[in-house]
Amino acid sequence: MFKHLKGDLFGGITAGIVALPLALAFGVSSGLGPSAGLYGAIFISFFAALFGGTNTQISGPTAPMTAVSMVVIAGIIAINDGDINKALPAILTIFLLAGIMQIGLGLLGMGKYIKYIPYPVVSGFMTAIGVIILVTQILPAVGYYPKEDQAYVNQFIPEAEEEILENILKEEAGEGILVLEDFTETIKRAEKIAHADMLKEAGTLASKEASGVIGTFKVLPRALRNINWLELGLALATIIIIYGFKRITAAIPSTLVALIVVSGLAFGFKMDYRPIEQIPSGLPIPNLDIFTAFNLDVITPYIFTALTLALLGAIDSLLTSVVADNMTQTKHKPNKELVGQGIGNSIAAIFGGIPGAGATIRTVVNINSGGKTKLSGMIAGVLLLIILLALGPVASQIPAAVLAGILVTVGIGVMDYRGLKAIPHLPKDIKIGPLKLSSEVIIMLVVMVLSSIWNLVYAVGIGLVIASLMFMKKIGDLTAQRSNVRALREEAWSDEKNLPQKIKDEVFIKHIKGPLFFGSTNEFQQLASQIPEHASTVIIRMGRMQYMDQTGLYAMEDVLQDLKRKDILVLLVNILDQPKYMLERIDIIPDLIPKHHVFKSFKSCLEWVDENLNSQTLV
Repeated sequence: MFKHLKGDLFGGITAGIVALPLALAFGVSSGLGPSAGLYGAIFISFFAALFGGTNTQISGPTAPMTAVSMVVIAGIIAINDGDINKALPAILTIFLLAGIMQIGLGLLGMGKYIKYIPYPVVSGFMTAIGVIILVTQILPAVGYYPKEDQAYVNQFIPEAEEEILENILKEEAGEGILVLEDFTETIKRAEKIAHADMLKEAGTLASKEASGVIGTFKVLPRALRNINWLELGLALATIIIIYGFKRITAAIPSTLVALIVVSGLAFGFKMDYRPIEQIPSGLPIPNLDIFTAFNLDVITPYIFTALTLALLGAIDSLLTSVVADNMTQTKHKPNKELVGQGIGNSIAAIFGGIPGAGATIRTVVNINSGGKTKLSGMIAGVLLLIILLALGPVASQIPAAVLAGILVTVGIGVMDYRGLKAIPHLPKDIKIGPLKLSSEVIIMLVVMVLSSIWNLVYAVGIGLVIASLMFMKKIGDLTAQRSNVRALREEAWSDEKNLPQKIKDEVFIKHIKGPLFFGSTNEFQQLASQIPEHASTVIIRMGRMQYMDQTGLYAMEDVLQDLKRKDILVLLVNILDQPKYMLERIDIIPDLIPKHHVFKSFKSCLEWVDENLNSQTLV
């Protein structure tokens, strides 16, 4: 482990520095405060690296995990009268349960099945995450907090009275003293409710009403009439520096530069800004109330949400592991990675941290800075712990608007622009009444819209069901059309057995048999590693590939780009109508594969290869 100590040290320190502002921002966004984000980054980074299956992975709070966590946190705080301290044990129990579920997924060997989630579902979900983060940061960016707007809060006093009275009746029913004919005891208890308690309950209801995307739009007119121009200026300055500094250099994280510069100016000039919540000094302490105050009734409604967190963290982490593999030419262990992530999330939950996953940007930064082993991720966690212990009071002076500005850039960056750009070009393969629509666009938009305005958890489930039903119908239709085609063995086809020796030496032939869809791209993505070193040309025979979905399309694009970077010529043979339409709609043909490298038959392809094998035109 210590063989690459210097590279791991630089990689871990750099990744930790990049993680710091994001950890604080995700903690604030979650609703548990900056310390929860920092605790999550410390423990997940260290323990996921120690026990995980990807040597260079840097883990911590991420945008998708934070967005789902917000649902849990807001819901449990609401049923605890807006008291975070009362709600915290239940919240952390859900996070602990998600970590335990991840460990279970790894032990059951479920890592290999994550690839079956179709691209449109992931695309719609990621874009929704971006929308949620972007929209919900508008209010703190303009310095408007609904709970502190007394005129707005006063609107909820009648509802607060009803809520408090209902709670009193529930208490009496639980104590066995509720008498429907005589409300004397109820009246006595109601008279003890102070006006401050009424306002507190109204404030909780106001915050709940103004939460999420829909809630933000409801109060946006009030926010725009009550803009705090200093807070808005700090947020805008943060955003400008983040995007502007990237144009100067990428060697120093622009997010960190923005955090230090804007916070330093605001503090140095003694501006009257709103700081983030106080970050506790000293070592993080385990929250044992998770175990001593365990309440199954509170946890039960959120068990499916815990499973969603576990699955989302698994997807997020394993996708990052694939990126790390491509950069380091290594192979991660998916099930071990899930166990590591689960252990990291479980320990983070016990210490009060929000859940996280493998973070792509931080992992890339680690690799580019020299990180090669698990030690780099552990160093990143230790660095964040040192920062917490040494600079906790200083970090508590960071303006809340600065973190809102950072999160705005995170929201913009996390959206899946590749999926959005493809919407006008995807084939319209289903008909609803007089309208012809694309099934993949429908799935993407359904997941995106439902995630943004309703429920992230249910939206993904609905998207998966729709994708599965549509896929089954397509495959059923195609199977019916080609029912006379039997499964083929992986061997040379009859027209390939007598090829000239010079073609055998220079050309690698790949067969694609059956549809290239979200469940079958893994083998195809290994194409580059199958090619012998002496081969300079690849022929891909596509006459038996009846169908290609959006996931398969992008897998094909990635493989072709990889081969192009290696100066390997690619020739496509006998492309059927639907795959050809897909390849042409996003300009793989002719941008990546010129039209004169696309052949109707294997014979014509061989003739072209024979003529050009040793000539300049082949290059």
